Amino acid sequence: MDFSWDLLLNAVASGIMLGGFYAAVAVGITIAFGMLDIVNIAHPAFIILGSFLAYLSINSMGVDPFFAAMLFAVLGFFFGRYFYRAYYHFFEKRGDDSLQGLAFFFGIMFIVEISLVLIFGVDYRLIDLPYLAKTYEIGFVQIPLRLAAPAVVGVLMVLAIQLYLSKTFTGRAIQAVAQDLEAVRFVGANPIKTKEIAFGIAVGTAIIAGMLLIVIQSVEPSIGREFIGRAFAICVLGGMASLPGTLVAAMILGVAETLTSTFLGPSWSPAVAFGLLLLTLAFRPAGIFGR
Repeated sequence: MDFSWDLLLNAVASGIMLGGFYAAVAVGITIAFGMLDIVNIAHPAFIILGSFLAYLSINSMGVDPFFAAMLFAVLGFFFGRYFYRAYYHFFEKRGDDSLQGLAFFFGIMFIVEISLVLIFGVDYRLIDLPYLAKTYEIGFVQIPLRLAAPAVVGVLMVLAIQLYLSKTFTGRAIQAVAQDLEAVRFVGANPIKTKEIAFGIAVGTAIIAGMLLIVIQSVEPSIGREFIGRAFAICVLGGMASLPGTLVAAMILGVAETLTSTFLGPSWSPAVAFGLLLLTLAFRPAGIFGR
């Protein structure tokens, strides 16, 4: 493909917008894996669950999915809290929180996928929102609202969670719980309750990310597997427990994917996440914002 500056600028702009969405996808992994040391492989399945909840909200209830996402995110938060209680009772409490816990999350992922297939089938679904069909032009750069709106929501969500983690007692306890469990107890916080709240937030963000996904593209029940590698790559690249790192890493991955897709072909773009992950592990295992 011939090089042109307008093509480059559009690829970078699309990559930044895609990165905003990727940040929404990966923030739950950063919380669960980076802060709580829980390898939640089922996270993409919760994302797809959020996509189909958004699909139902507009097609069955006539409710705008951006509005419905707030309600479903709250329900996801409480579901995540009870989900963590079960995980803690059967695995963490007994010390079996590694391989057996990983198998547990794999099982949950397939249960969610199969349930969605039985309910919705294997057909692709897409949300058609007329007000998102607009495309704005800034010089040579095109800004499709279908991609820009989810990017803005994703960035705002990450910033809001970072503000909560840094400015509230519970938020600071969440950041500390994976580093020093006893220190959390000494300052008067219940570490199990703290991890429960954190995991609830992680699931709530997955529901919102799912709503953003079905706005951007059509989805089917097994498509969430495509985001496993991306989410963990962003988490590691950003610095495991760093939300600012997650945001920066998501932007890097988004731009890298769109540049690869534009100038080398879309078949190469899925390899970018794993390539960046391998380079990070080789040259900076702590990640961009890691200590």
